[in-house]
Amino acid sequence: MSTPDEAELCYPHLGNSSCRRIMRSHSASVLFHIILSFISVLTLTLNLLVIISISHFKKLHTPTNFLLLSLAVSDFSVGFVWVFMIFLINGCWFLGADWCVFYVALGFISTSASIGTVVLISVDRYVAVCDPMHYQTKVTNNRAKICIVLCWAGSALFHCLRLNNIIENPGEFDSCAGECTVYVLPVARIMNVVFTFIIPFSIIVVLYVRVFMVAVSQAQAMRSHVTVVTFQSSQKVNRSELKAARALGVVVVVFIMCLTPFFIVSFTAGLGVKTAPSYIFVLGLFFFNSMLNPVIYVFLYPWFRKCVKCVLSLQILKSGSSEANIL
Repeated sequence: MSTPDEAELCYPHLGNSSCRRIMRSHSASVLFHIILSFISVLTLTLNLLVIISISHFKKLHTPTNFLLLSLAVSDFSVGFVWVFMIFLINGCWFLGADWCVFYVALGFISTSASIGTVVLISVDRYVAVCDPMHYQTKVTNNRAKICIVLCWAGSALFHCLRLNNIIENPGEFDSCAGECTVYVLPVARIMNVVFTFIIPFSIIVVLYVRVFMVAVSQAQAMRSHVTVVTFQSSQKVNRSELKAARALGVVVVVFIMCLTPFFIVSFTAGLGVKTAPSYIFVLGLFFFNSMLNPVIYVFLYPWFRKCVKCVLSLQILKSGSSEANIL
């Protein structure tokens, strides 16, 4: 029978070399497991529905939707990060050093790719709204795919270089058995804030401010009846693109609200400010955004609701279902 001191250890047989558990009541521990499991399953399920929908229905094979597909893949990956976080509820890591490196790298690469994808979405909406006459020639499916591949490759390369210490020496920086330590040099942490927050978010804000200004000016023009008949067809195109811009604008705003606190805490930590108590909360908010994105699609995209019905009713298994017009 273990003593109270041994019960607090992750690996009782290792004695003082083992990390200590975070001691909680049984009810609190069960509640945390249920909440994290629910978020993980919902994140994986909803994003999988987005992936299946855009991949299956050919009518959805547009540059904008390919960007949404990339965002869904990154959010789906974050769903697995939530699974790993369940193992850390009590402060003990039992999966070994290699899996710890995989968990850390997956979290950083997937979220970084999602940030890059949101930048691409902002560029896509900027061109669609501010230069609609050349949108079809400037933004093509092939160019969108190339940008997505470069985004993911750049994210993987950047974070593999940044996490080089723990990738080459898994477990070396753990102070005790049962720990999953993320050791990043302060300079590398600050670089991460600059390249995955300050620069991308500045681009997103600038582009969407421009889109908003164009939307306001067009709304004023329509109210004052200054549009001419020969320009009405292009105005219709603009109104359609503006509607899409508004929907994606909601995604961008929620995205910024969920991610900004994490990078503020990360930046202050890089300057040596002790922010450990708040880190868990902002990290959870950071990953929680991945569940919110498909929820937003449900309310803002009629085609997504139709796709969900087709998937859940197994209609996508019918011959020729990929050609269905779900728009």
